[in-house]
Amino acid sequence: MTAATAGTTSTSLTSRQIWTRSRGVLLVLVILVAAGIAIAALQSGEQHGRLDPRSADRAGSRAVAELLKAQGVDTHVVTTLDEATAATGPDTTLLVVTPDLLTNRQQEALRTAMAPSGGRTVLVAAGPPSVGVLAPGVRAESRTSVSARAPECGFPAAQRAGRTDIGGERYTTDDLTTPAEACYPSGGLPTLVRIDDPGDGDTVLLGSPDILYNERLAEQGNASLALQLLGSRPHLVWYLPSLSDDSAVPEGGDDESGASSVGGLIPSGWLWGTLQLLIAAALAAIWRARRLGPLVAERLPVAIRASESTEGRARLYRKANARDRAASVLRSATRTRLAPLLGVAPADAHAPDVLLHAVSAHLDAGDRDIRTLLFGPAPADDASLVHLADQLDALEREVRTS
Repeated sequence: MTAATAGTTSTSLTSRQIWTRSRGVLLVLVILVAAGIAIAALQSGEQHGRLDPRSADRAGSRAVAELLKAQGVDTHVVTTLDEATAATGPDTTLLVVTPDLLTNRQQEALRTAMAPSGGRTVLVAAGPPSVGVLAPGVRAESRTSVSARAPECGFPAAQRAGRTDIGGERYTTDDLTTPAEACYPSGGLPTLVRIDDPGDGDTVLLGSPDILYNERLAEQGNASLALQLLGSRPHLVWYLPSLSDDSAVPEGGDDESGASSVGGLIPSGWLWGTLQLLIAAALAAIWRARRLGPLVAERLPVAIRASESTEGRARLYRKANARDRAASVLRSATRTRLAPLLGVAPADAHAPDVLLHAVSAHLDAGDRDIRTLLFGPAPADDASLVHLADQLDALEREVRTS
């Protein structure tokens, strides 16, 4: 009988209670999975991403691609380095979206192909990870906000476009050995730089991609600048770097920039959403773990057996490692029961001098330290606590039988 019930106590949860407590969490998880599947299904059609010339979304670039098409410029979208380098030539403009996603090996291969091609290369928001390789002699400094800025340079395309929405990366050109034009300054540093390449081509560093967005193309001189930068040649190669590109993995098999590439491909909204969820979870934990003050005794709505109450309280003490509290309760209860047996008034039951004198007069203490037993420090471990309880029981029995 004991073996059959050893694993079950009055405080153990039944399967029904476990299901009742966990079904809310399971329901939330099911809803999240279903929502994810639904969103993936809705976006699995002809939807495209940010700065994609096939996308009609607010952050897409279909509008500028259509305007270029009307001017006789054909746009070809590529997602691999081999396709991008194969398409370079004097009659081609190569637009590289987020070049920071390229590995060092990819950047060097792209620079080798585009420098002598005689065409134009436009690098969108090239930061410290890529600008040093793709535009030698240029350094990326601290970023700035996007706002309407005047060109303040002699670059004809910028002069014709006038004020445009630009910002993002800022560049320094002090180390350049070839002619360059620095435009749209912010804090004394340009956010657009045009550099002459060794051949007849050039490289354009565009600090931010805002002039290419569908939602901002009609503002300021954004459309004029975008069409002039991308429409100077009859062919436009729109390079969208992808992690599925075989050239992204070095010959050794490890991607030296894999971590940053994966992080860069995660939309900022997801990152902010995750941060908000973590903050909400922390606040919920603080709220649920709050302490409003000492416990208040209340009358229970139902009768509970003493054994269940004792077991429940013992589990709480054990979970909190409250051996000091448990020992204090045991000693206090023992002193309360001993006082009437020894003729001590209830008010003096917890006075060491009065109670210990009565115990000494009633019993022969022998080698026992009655003071430590009834008023001593907390036990050091669970075994000592059990031994203390046994000693208190023995003392009480001895007083009752003497």
